[in-house]
Amino acid sequence: GRTRVPVVIAGVVYCQEALRDWGRVTASSAGAMAFLRSMWGVLSALGRSGAELCTGCGSRLRSPFSFVYLPRWFSSVLASCPKKPVSSYLRFSKEQLPIFKAQNPDAKTTELIRRIAQRWRELPDSKKKIYQDAYRAEWQVYKEEISRFKEQLTPSQIMSLEKEIMDKHLKRKAMTKKKELTLLGKPKRPRSAYNVYVAERFQEAKGDSPQEKLKTVKENWKNLSDSEKELYIQHAKEDETRYHNEMKSWEEQMIEVGRKDLLRRTIKKQRKYGAEEC
Repeated sequence: GRTRVPVVIAGVVYCQEALRDWGRVTASSAGAMAFLRSMWGVLSALGRSGAELCTGCGSRLRSPFSFVYLPRWFSSVLASCPKKPVSSYLRFSKEQLPIFKAQNPDAKTTELIRRIAQRWRELPDSKKKIYQDAYRAEWQVYKEEISRFKEQLTPSQIMSLEKEIMDKHLKRKAMTKKKELTLLGKPKRPRSAYNVYVAERFQEAKGDSPQEKLKTVKENWKNLSDSEKELYIQHAKEDETRYHNEMKSWEEQMIEVGRKDLLRRTIKKQRKYGAEEC
C-alpha cells in the first residue's frame, strides 16, 4: 500500500543509525546480543526480516553476530523441528525390502515392490494392526513434539522464519517423494536423442573440465548430419517405448497398493472418464 515505502525507508534509516552504534556494543557479548535483540524487534515490527531489509548492511558487519549468520541460525532451528512419521505401509515396505532383496538378489526393484505389496494385502489384520498402532503412537508423539517446538518460538521469530520454513518444507517434501518413488521402483524417464549422444561421447570429449567437455559434445552434436543423428533418435524412441511400458506396469502396481496419487495426470483423467462412461 501507500504506507509501505515510508515503512521500508524507516527500516533502512534505522539500520544505518544502528550500524554506527555497533562498534560501541561489540566489546561484550551481552551488549552485542542486547543490541541485536533491539534491532531485530524493530525490524520484525516493520514486517520484513533483518536479512532481507539489511541486504546492504550484512557485508559491513564485521562480527559473528552479522545478519549473514541469521539464516544459518534459522536452519539450525528448523533442523530440530520434529519430522512426521512414515505410514504403516511404508514402514512395512522399508522393513521387508532388505529381506526380499536378500532372498531375490537378481530381481528388479519393481518386482520386489510388487511382491511386498502382495504380502501386505495378504497380511492378517492382526499383524497390520501392529504397524498401524506404531504409526498412531508415533503420530501422537509427533503432535506433542511439534506443539512444544512451536511454543519455543516468539511471534517475530515465526514471522521471520516463515519463508525458510516453506522452502525447507518444499525441499524436504520433494526429497521425501523422490526417496519414496525410488523405493517404489518408479521407472527412470526416457532420454532424448541428445542425452543419449552426450552419455556416449562425454568421457572421450576434449576439455579439462566437465563444462568444457559438455561444450565440446554440444558443438559436435550440432555438426552431426541428420542421418548421423538418426541412430540416436532411434535409441531415444526405444527408450521412450521402454519408459511407457514400464510406467504402465508400475502404475498398475500402484493402483493395487492404493497409491493412485502417484499416477500421471493423463492416466487419472482417462480412468475418471472411463468410470463416467460405464
